[in-house]
This record gives sequence, C-alpha cells and structure tokens, in this order.
Amino acid sequence: MADNHDPRCRQCRREGVKLYLKGEKCYKRCTLEKTSRDGKTKWRDKPPGMHAAPAFQKKMTEYGVQLREKQKLRRIYRVLETPFRNYLRAALNMPGVTGENLLQLLETRFDNVVYRFGLAASRAMARQLVTHRHFTVNGRRVNIPSYLLKPGDVVGVHETMSKSGAIKEARENAHKRGLPVWLDFNVNTLEGRVVALPSRDQIDTQVREQLIIEFYSR
Repeated sequence: MADNHDPRCRQCRREGVKLYLKGEKCYKRCTLEKTSRDGKTKWRDKPPGMHAAPAFQKKMTEYGVQLREKQKLRRIYRVLETPFRNYLRAALNMPGVTGENLLQLLETRFDNVVYRFGLAASRAMARQLVTHRHFTVNGRRVNIPSYLLKPGDVVGVHETMSKSGAIKEARENAHKRGLPVWLDFNVNTLEGRVVALPSRDQIDTQVREQLIIEFYSR
C-alpha cells in the first residue's frame, strides 16, 4: 500500500508548522523548536535543504501559498496526490461547502477515526494497526485505512489486540488530544461509535481549505 516515507520532521520543517506526525514525541521534543544557550526557545523557520532560505526572506506567490496549504493537508492525513484528488472530486459532488466536505471525508477515514479515538499515538501508527487487521467495524475486521465510516458505525478492538501494550499506552495518552464531539468512546469495552458527521467547527485541523479548492480550480 502506497504511503509517504519522507522523514516526518522534515515534512514539518517544510511546512513551517507542527503537523504532529510522530504522536507523543511531537509534544516532548520537536525539531522545529531550538533551545538557545540562554534557555530561550526559538522557532526554526528554515525549511530543509542546503540552499533553502528562511520563510521570512522568501516571498511567496499566490500559487505557492495555495500549494503549501494543499501539501500541509495531505501530510497531516497521510494521503498521496491521486487519492487526494479523488476526495476532492467526491467533495465537489456532495451538497454543501466543498472545503468542509473535503475535510469531512478525510476525518471519517478509518485510520483517522482510530487515531481520534486515542487507540493509536499517531495517524501513521493507526494506519499500520488497521492494515494488520486489529480493528473491527460493526463486528467485522476491516484492514482498509481509507474506509469511510458513517454515522452509527461502531469501531472495536479485535480480541488479539485488546491487551496490547500499544493500545494501553495510547489510551492513557488520549486525554492530551481529547475526543471530538462527533465521536463517542467507551473505555471499558474499547468500542467507539461515530455519532454524526463532523462540521467544520468540530474539526481542529489548522488549514485554510478554501485555498486548496482555489489551487485545483486554476
């Protein structure tokens, strides 16, 4: 299954913001934050590469701003270009605001919902656990990370994974992210349910989706 294998800290440096691609490690130590000798924390604004200029020295064109916003969203949800375009086409055919529809589709991916439930420390870990068939949807094992969940779907942990140390550790750290209001999770039974489709104000992804729509409308 295709995936982006670029170094994750490098991806964050390229976008100039924390994408939280490494789970709890991003909260403890981040390569974008540099501590000086006097103990002050500085933000590393230089993208990766030998000849890359700091962000404040580089004048971004309108196309460049739109491109960076699109790349940021792709990297957050770990989606390659072709599937991302397919999500956009589907969003265009849905009633409502296209940008909100796009985020809604990405949020209801199986691997993202597993991450939101706190059953994985990162989306990358959630993707791996899903492909290894450690989770069920409505009682049936599903190993497709891009599987789109609907309101009423119940996600459970398969018995082979219920006592795993990774699940216990992720569950203990889940409070740091919090549970979105459009999801419900039972800690005792390790079952979660999709209550409703998320609205834009219920999605905490810091991205300007309208710029992405404009990028593909050129």
